[in-house]
Amino acid sequence: MTATATATAPATAPAPATAPAARAYTRRISQIERGYLNANATGTPQLIQMVIEGAGRIDPAELADAVRRSTAVNPGLAVRRKGPNWRAGDTPPPITELPAEAGYAHPFFHRDLDVVTGPVCELGLANGPVTRLVVRASHIVTDGRGLRYWIEDLFRALRGEPLLGADSTVDDTHFRAAAAPVPAAPVPARVPGFPAILGQGPADGGALWLRRSVAATPSAVTARVGAAVSRRLATDSGRLIIPVDLRRHDREVRSTANLTSQLVLDLHREDRWNRLHSQLLAAMLRKREVAALARDFLRDNPFANSLREAQELDGSRFPCTAILTDHGRIDTGLYRTADFRPTGYHTLPMLVPYAEMFLSTCQIDDRTELTLSCRNRPDARPAAEAVLDEVERALLAAD
Repeated sequence: MTATATATAPATAPAPATAPAARAYTRRISQIERGYLNANATGTPQLIQMVIEGAGRIDPAELADAVRRSTAVNPGLAVRRKGPNWRAGDTPPPITELPAEAGYAHPFFHRDLDVVTGPVCELGLANGPVTRLVVRASHIVTDGRGLRYWIEDLFRALRGEPLLGADSTVDDTHFRAAAAPVPAAPVPARVPGFPAILGQGPADGGALWLRRSVAATPSAVTARVGAAVSRRLATDSGRLIIPVDLRRHDREVRSTANLTSQLVLDLHREDRWNRLHSQLLAAMLRKREVAALARDFLRDNPFANSLREAQELDGSRFPCTAILTDHGRIDTGLYRTADFRPTGYHTLPMLVPYAEMFLSTCQIDDRTELTLSCRNRPDARPAAEAVLDEVERALLAAD
């Protein structure tokens, strides 16, 4: 079967009750989102890709109707850029039917999404011995938590349950106020860049994704992953970025916006996970991810102060060694339907202009799912596999 576009026409069966229809949705482009717009301007797609796998079948027509209804109450996944604002339209995210055997080399997984012309979100569906639903969204307009709000409502619609919706139009300024008082934080020092550890030479422009499933679910997984990465450093030091969800400062807000800020942690060769964990907890207690939003982007960005600087990074050195994100424990029951039983969940992290690798984790049942993304270039695969070997050993030893 070849990839085909599926129309998003409503199903003929009566639609079950849902949340009230969303009002006209408009919100200002935030400071966080402007940072992602700048990164996207380097030619590096800024995308979140979530993959749900399982047994059974998802009917394309029923999925199209569920997409329409989920988007009606989560309108941030149907926006377009209009000057300084995001404005929702009436067109829900499109669905592409993929061959059952489609792997991650398929063009669907590598094409960009345009936030001006749209869509900012799309789905890929491959029914087969293992059914796979892929949800791709621009990280410029949403983050992991925001996209999962939309996906969870998508499956509620498929099950005929009421939808929760996430149509708040607040941006990061709301959470800055909610977190107050926020102590000022020192600006991370600029570094010339750390030598590459995942291959050398020219990259082909695409992402290389490597997966690993580890039969362990230890605590402090982000710190343990960071410590494992430290054992592959080419020099005595490196640097980590830890994305932090600003929603923790007001858990009543349901928004699909990009509300993720960054913590920057220095990394030392053969680092200890408990040192990194203590450093991470202390930074969060001091609300460092909120303090970072008050900095002047052009003067105080520790990675690239301009589009030109980002474009000049040649891949031999990186000011950030790794971005580490943990999606936490995944309740696969949220993605179950009468005809589909989910058995797996993982993400495909994006490339970031100033970071050498991006490691994503989540916990399902008694295992941790890992995905590493990096630039596809000579010797990158064996070097990345060696990083995953270190991470697997660290997680198994801790459990």
